Amino acid sequence: MRLSARTLRRASRALAHLLFLVSPACSLMARANSAQQTAQDPAVANETFRQATQAMRAGQLDAAAAGFASAIKQNPKFAEAYFNLGLVQTSQGLNEEAVGSFQKAIALKPQLHGANLFLGIAEYRQNRLDKAAAALQKETSLYPKDASAWMWLGVVRLAQEQPAEAVEALDKAAKLDPKNVDILYHRGRAHLLVSKDSYTEMFRLDPKSWRVHQVLAQTDAESEHHEEAVAEYLEAIKLAPMQPGLHEELGSEYRILVKLPEAEAAFLRELEIDPNNVLAQYKLGVMAVEKGDAALGKKLVEGALKEKPGLLNADYNLGRAEMLLGNDTAAAEDFKRATQSNSEPEIIRQSWYQLGTVLRRMHHTEEAQQAFATFQKLKDAEEEDLQRRKRKRAMQQEQQGQETPPAESPKPQEP
Repeated sequence: MRLSARTLRRASRALAHLLFLVSPACSLMARANSAQQTAQDPAVANETFRQATQAMRAGQLDAAAAGFASAIKQNPKFAEAYFNLGLVQTSQGLNEEAVGSFQKAIALKPQLHGANLFLGIAEYRQNRLDKAAAALQKETSLYPKDASAWMWLGVVRLAQEQPAEAVEALDKAAKLDPKNVDILYHRGRAHLLVSKDSYTEMFRLDPKSWRVHQVLAQTDAESEHHEEAVAEYLEAIKLAPMQPGLHEELGSEYRILVKLPEAEAAFLRELEIDPNNVLAQYKLGVMAVEKGDAALGKKLVEGALKEKPGLLNADYNLGRAEMLLGNDTAAAEDFKRATQSNSEPEIIRQSWYQLGTVLRRMHHTEEAQQAFATFQKLKDAEEEDLQRRKRKRAMQQEQQGQETPPAESPKPQEP
């Protein structure tokens, strides 16, 4: 059947109208399909993530947060994007939001390194200590060599007033990162609290014990209250006159106070009570050298070294004895060993000076000059370090130090 021209024109117009109606719908559907494909496209999400990470590292936190949120929309299973968003929120002080982001990251990747650590920090900052401890314990379980995780677990245990548990965590942190000042600070604080608890219990059980006076004396000595330390040691000795060690400790305090006859008497009494007290013998030997009795001093120091090799500053004191006896060659060898030993810094400096003196007496002029130059270099370095520490203390007094360490510097995760 042939259609009339009029009918064909009508059909053409109807088809055109139908195409006009259908095309936008098809276009919208195509765009929706494209958007859905983009939302699930890891490559697109990764590029958004990369740009957000760059913004984060540049300190552009708002742009970084928006970027990570966009990456999550593009790929809802992007654990690292949730983690980095949590880091940004932590930096912005949005700890509650950060908790949610870290929890989502953990749900997607339970073993994501750092996620439980920062979750614990965010919980800690909101004083939710039990939740913080649980998260940090998970991190230490997953990554037992992460010093920061152990440190923060220790910090939380301190906040929970559990110093013994804090000591356990902070000792592990210090073993993993022995030069971390924050770890050392919190570890020292935890150990002090444990000691305080022990002493409190000791005082409660027996307040008249000689041990109480010994502890008080040791505390005074550490605080450089040496007169008070002497008084407490004397009280301890009244209660336990034959207790080994007390007279040796008393003699050390007398020596610091430059009460040398009293110090010598205390060391001699210690050796009567305990002839095997090496420290009392060694300290008597050092005092003999200082008084100019080099022969007795050498005998006592060498006798102590036979029982306990490696006594602190022993090579230096032997060198001084040999020097007084006129044995310059032996003295030079002793001082050389002292410069390479674990002696106190001041003793090492003095060893270089005494070595220079002995070498000059032996007419080893060039070596003597080198020894004196090393002594001067160490002395100058010590003075510079002293001034630096004074400046640091002044700054610390001006700015009130925080008891808790700052959160870890954000380390964005890579996809």
